Amino acid sequence: MGGCAGSRRRFSDSEGEETVPEPRLPLLDHQGAHWKNAVGFWLLGLCNNFSYVVMLSAAHDILSHKRTSGNQSHVDPGPTPIPHNSSSRFDCNSVSTAAVLLADILPTLVIKLLAPLGLHLLPYSPRVLVSGICAAGSFVLVAFSHSVGTSLCGVVFASISSGLGEVTFLSLTAFYPRAVISWWSSGTGGAGLLGALSYLGLTQAGLSPQQTLLSMLGIPALLLASYFLLLTSPEAQDPGGEEEAESAARQPLIRTEAPESKPGSSSSLSLRERWTVFKVRMMAGVCPCGACSPPGPPLISSAFSRVCCGTLFPWS
Repeated sequence: MGGCAGSRRRFSDSEGEETVPEPRLPLLDHQGAHWKNAVGFWLLGLCNNFSYVVMLSAAHDILSHKRTSGNQSHVDPGPTPIPHNSSSRFDCNSVSTAAVLLADILPTLVIKLLAPLGLHLLPYSPRVLVSGICAAGSFVLVAFSHSVGTSLCGVVFASISSGLGEVTFLSLTAFYPRAVISWWSSGTGGAGLLGALSYLGLTQAGLSPQQTLLSMLGIPALLLASYFLLLTSPEAQDPGGEEEAESAARQPLIRTEAPESKPGSSSSLSLRERWTVFKVRMMAGVCPCGACSPPGPPLISSAFSRVCCGTLFPWS
């Protein structure tokens, strides 16, 4: 492509002589920046959801967390607690593990609901720092807790870290090529597998839950290192041939003037037809299957659906 860095260009003078092609070093730099961003967003997705997954994996140990005189955390296997149902063969806690699930979900939900109100006014670096600190604080707080309430507070910190990080890093992908969204999604999926397997493997290897949680403090450090050291500056990197595609994909989102109404357009739709279109657009935003969404990244497709719904319903 003519717009790509490092492409071979030939210049001729009035006599038709050709000069030496440009060196391929800029192309290598562009490829290196591409892979650094790809690996960086994969690690960000992995580290961002890691504490969230670990807290769900350790839900039973969190609720049955005891402190002994030797200052070691363990799950009491003895028959001292009287089970609520003597016919049950399961090791039950007085507090349901659903408490850990709620503490791990509700703060994230609140952050995602309130983020459009003003989170964009805060720079990215402070948000990433807060996310990393909350992730590290969750591991430390749960590892050294003496009560279930303190452990649940640690789970809340993990939820805040995950929710804030997800809103921050997904909005950050707008400054990079679209391929980084796939790498981010792959990292979040890997967190579900690696987080659960790491906690299971370390506890089965003989480590106590406290030691296992403390050994995972390197994950928040890896998150901060991936953002501050691995990612390239958005201004320094050139998306190359994707520049036109990016601008074309964002064009419906940054258009300020309303499109002119044409005969037979949405303005002439009946209320029943508008309701049908509204349901289709809602399904396009909820289910990213691509069947009824415009082409492009999931964020752009979802936002495009909201723009279309706003066109059909000008009073909303």
